[in-house]
Amino acid sequence: MQRIDHPLLSSSLGSHKTLTSFHFGSTGHAPKIYLQASLHAEELPGMLVAHHLRAMLEAADAAGQVLGEIVLVPLANPIGLAQRLDHKAMGRFEFGSAENFNRHYPDLAKAIEPHLRDVLGPDAAANVTRVRQAIGMYLQNWQPASELQSLRRSLLLLAHDADYVLDLHCDSESVMHFYTEDNCWPQLAPLAHWLGSQAILLARGSGAWSFDECLSGVWWQLATAFKTAGRSVPMPQACCSTTIELRGEADVSHVSAKADALAIFTWLQYVGVLACERAPDLPVFNCQPTPLAGSETLTARGPGVVVFAAEVGAVLHVGDLVAEVIDPVAGETQRVLAGVAGVFYARIRERYVHAGGELGKIAGATAFRNGALLGA
Repeated sequence: MQRIDHPLLSSSLGSHKTLTSFHFGSTGHAPKIYLQASLHAEELPGMLVAHHLRAMLEAADAAGQVLGEIVLVPLANPIGLAQRLDHKAMGRFEFGSAENFNRHYPDLAKAIEPHLRDVLGPDAAANVTRVRQAIGMYLQNWQPASELQSLRRSLLLLAHDADYVLDLHCDSESVMHFYTEDNCWPQLAPLAHWLGSQAILLARGSGAWSFDECLSGVWWQLATAFKTAGRSVPMPQACCSTTIELRGEADVSHVSAKADALAIFTWLQYVGVLACERAPDLPVFNCQPTPLAGSETLTARGPGVVVFAAEVGAVLHVGDLVAEVIDPVAGETQRVLAGVAGVFYARIRERYVHAGGELGKIAGATAFRNGALLGA
């Protein structure tokens, strides 16, 4: 194992932050897997999973079992981790810019496509190499103007040439669930089921410019661009990335973290980056993917105290009572009902909501939304 510290651009005199990555196996050997935790810095389950997974990977590396390359970033957001207000962690948005730490990543396809027009040919593997080289050159030439931009650049430099990218997050209160792009789902399905995911949300670009889609999206976007231009250029989906929501913010325990780390470790054996005596058996697939555009976000018409009638993980039908929002001054109760059928996969932790505030999400099977599909 090798530890590398990456200093970020200092935002103020006399202080600086550092991003740390751990490297297992041999640089440049395929397959390459990149894993990071807590890009939203108050989402802590991923850090604990990374802690337990690191110990397992260190042992595997010492035994010569890492056949490819694995990069682990157990704390992907030192900026957000230092942010607190009124004794509360504030790791989702950067204080200086108000930008979400998991939004505003660059459009890599748009940036590099002009440089690829005359260098790609009929060899798919050679095309993958040239695209990764072009992305690497773009990132090397990127001069970040802020601490936040330097964090984004550092993360992308570590991950841009990976075959698989796992971004470990969590929701407020939720069951295990996945976000990934349509083209990535077949390759990531075993991992989702080993982890026991209860909802899998698919989209072909959510419109959020998130970290994971920045990396997987470049491949299908380039393929689409060349096809539109009338060029027959083989362009595989060379990076499959996913955002894994490790249940809720309070679900931080050694029991669940060790189980999740073992599931990821087993999947690493399955994809061939870790040696094993016998390939692990595929898990039973008990959760079918649904479109992200079919996810219903429930909101409150008015403010009040929230009392949930449905627990996360419940399978709801249209018209089922999900929550009541109570106004104790007016003596009124607002009933919030499911508008779609599906798994109630996430809900808020707070029990007071403002008018128009989000309450929870249901994974519906039929797409009905368009435009930007993720929240702030």
